[in-house]
Amino acid sequence: MVYLTRLEHFNAAHKLFNPDWTKERNEEVFGVCANENWHGHNFDLFVTVKGVPDLGTGFVYDVKKLSTLVKLHVIDKLDHKNLNLDVDFMHNKMCSTENLAIAIWEQIVPHLPENVSLHCIKLCETARIFVEYYG
Repeated sequence: MVYLTRLEHFNAAHKLFNPDWTKERNEEVFGVCANENWHGHNFDLFVTVKGVPDLGTGFVYDVKKLSTLVKLHVIDKLDHKNLNLDVDFMHNKMCSTENLAIAIWEQIVPHLPENVSLHCIKLCETARIFVEYYG
């Protein structure tokens, strides 16, 4: 099994806020991330697929096709957007990095060919905070 990773980048704003809680409770749990005026991140997205290299090309998956797939189904929907307001696949979800990684997985899986599997979504919110999701 060979693992192939593509790094993409996007910028997005969000707010962590539970509408069932008071403003004070949200600030207690989420701190500055509950800011009413939102806050943003420069996200790095690592998309790792796995499979057996094709005998003719030597590729697990054509990295240009992977890049196009991720750009079309993920990056174009997230980049320079408000995750809470502008992104259809985040509607009615807490916009945590954990939930965003799961949602990104769900956007990619249906578009991969049968001979390639999504192995991991690694989403870096900052240089010191990231999540990994393995489906």
